[in-house]
Amino acid sequence: MKQEILVVIETAQTQGVSERRTCGLLQVNRRRLFRWRQWRKQGRSLENRTPGPEHPAHALLPSEQEAVLTLARREEYADWSHRSLTVLGWDEGWMMVSFSTTYRILKAQGLIGLRGNQRRHNGRSAAPVRKELDGPNQRWCWDISYLKTDLRGVFLYLYLLLDEWSRKALAWRVSGELTAGEAQRLLDAGVVAENILEAPQAPRPEVINDRGRQMRAKPVRQMLSDLEMPQLFARPRTPNDNPFIEAMFSTTKGDPRYPERFRDQAQAHQYCAAYFPWYNTQHYHSALDYVTPAQAHAGQRPQIVAQRRARLATARAHRKEVNRSLQGLDQASTNAHIHSDLNTKDTS
Repeated sequence: MKQEILVVIETAQTQGVSERRTCGLLQVNRRRLFRWRQWRKQGRSLENRTPGPEHPAHALLPSEQEAVLTLARREEYADWSHRSLTVLGWDEGWMMVSFSTTYRILKAQGLIGLRGNQRRHNGRSAAPVRKELDGPNQRWCWDISYLKTDLRGVFLYLYLLLDEWSRKALAWRVSGELTAGEAQRLLDAGVVAENILEAPQAPRPEVINDRGRQMRAKPVRQMLSDLEMPQLFARPRTPNDNPFIEAMFSTTKGDPRYPERFRDQAQAHQYCAAYFPWYNTQHYHSALDYVTPAQAHAGQRPQIVAQRRARLATARAHRKEVNRSLQGLDQASTNAHIHSDLNTKDTS
């Protein structure tokens, strides 16, 4: 394109049109013309190239690229997103590269695809306005989700209690009934698991839920009132008022291991008994800087994130040093070749 512009401007000059006017019509700065002509005199190419140096000082090392591909091709990580794979690589010591680098490598090899069986986000959802949280057990959210069975029209029900700050699944139940009693048992399991009654001076978490009859039942409301745990209700037909539990259900049912339908309550209980411990301790959560909910709940998130950033900076500095050494060797080899040619000419 640069060569064509120069030809147009030079042709216009032969026709009596000034260079300044042609540059104005083409919206090209005249200083660029000067640079392009200098490059042409020096024999340099005028082809458009990617900006930046040809050999970046921190270019990815071949061993790091191979580590990314090796990790991505392992069967147990076939359904992981490129971001989760990157964090796993950081924590397991495979490589220290950025999210975009992993994405670029996997895309070049055709290994990028939608993880799980969930649908893509439409990008139009708006988060509700909520007060700021700064620690666990300040707000709990819970809800009930239908689980399909092999029998048409027959469902099981998953009761799930989530800590909003850490996204940790505090308690869950699988039942064949929609009752206030099951809701009470769910909340009681969360209170026991988090030792809420052991710290009488600490503020109790507030609980947010929808307006189903189980949530509005008098026994549930009386239980929360006795525990001094304020109960908040989402607006009707407004899932964004309680978005974290809805997202948790989507994550659970979007997992590639999710069976879609359950044979009976025992199978559903067996699946959840394996899934939720995995989710709490091994699932890298995108909203938590890719630490697990259990790590976030324990307050380890800032330390882990800081350590990862330090290791990324160290890896970047190491790549610069290695690439600088390789370039020095190449330059030394070139200089030796030039001196050899000169000596040969002098001898002849």
